[in-house]
Amino acid sequence: MKVMLLKDVKGQGKKDEIVNVSDGYARNFLFPRKLAIEADAKALADAKNKEDAKKFKIEQDKAAAKAVAEKLSGVTVKIRATAGADGRLYGSITTQDVAKALKEQAGIDIDKRKIVSDGAIKAFGTYTLDVKLYPEILGKINLVVCE
Repeated sequence: MKVMLLKDVKGQGKKDEIVNVSDGYARNFLFPRKLAIEADAKALADAKNKEDAKKFKIEQDKAAAKAVAEKLSGVTVKIRATAGADGRLYGSITTQDVAKALKEQAGIDIDKRKIVSDGAIKAFGTYTLDVKLYPEILGKINLVVCE
């Protein structure tokens, strides 16, 4: 009997998969525990619609990430910091500082966890930071730390 799994079932498959199981296993174990439903035309159509909706959402997210990457390509963020006598900063510039400055200066709101830094920024200068917007899609931020 073909059934569509509603939850992960050990030894059978993952949620929303269509698997072939024995009639007794389906009637006596899967159906009473609401782990599966019979794979009729309605269930197959629902599964196909869910899959199509998921693909559409992924495409929308990719398009949005590409648009943000295009915006970021021409943006330069300036952060002012104070330094000691030897030219080193008091503290460091963190990804949180970069995200806050990016929102204030360019109006682009990006989560601080998506900004990738090679380490703490502890000196004046120009830096290029990567932003992981989506798997396979990276943006670049030009950062200028000045006095």
